[in-house]
Amino acid sequence: MTPSLTAVALFAGWALLLVFIPVGYRVVAVLTKGKAANSWTRGHQQESEPGLVERAGHAHLNTLENLPVFAALVLAGVASGQGAAIDALAPWVLYARMAQSVVHLIGVNHWLVLVRAGFFAAQLILFLVMLFRLL
Repeated sequence: MTPSLTAVALFAGWALLLVFIPVGYRVVAVLTKGKAANSWTRGHQQESEPGLVERAGHAHLNTLENLPVFAALVLAGVASGQGAAIDALAPWVLYARMAQSVVHLIGVNHWLVLVRAGFFAAQLILFLVMLFRLL
């Protein structure tokens, strides 16, 4: 597998890993605390979850929001025979995403949000460079 495809696969794996935090919390709440299994349906007013659980859910969704863009760029590169043009950049997208998620898990104070935004900006810049290399 090329470095770019590996980075996309690991990016998806990171999303899966992040979702285990809120899912694990909810499974435990249903099995041990008698919480109704439908307590987390969309549009339903939810009781607050512990901060880490809520932040993990948001980090998971942030990861999913960027996965299609990343995958599209990598797949376009591989399909067009230009994968080598982005192979060196793709792992850095993954590293920036993972760093952004870890900072998100730590907290949401002013400085942490700025650090998180920096890692997000790095991903966007990498996406743009990848796009221009493919065009």
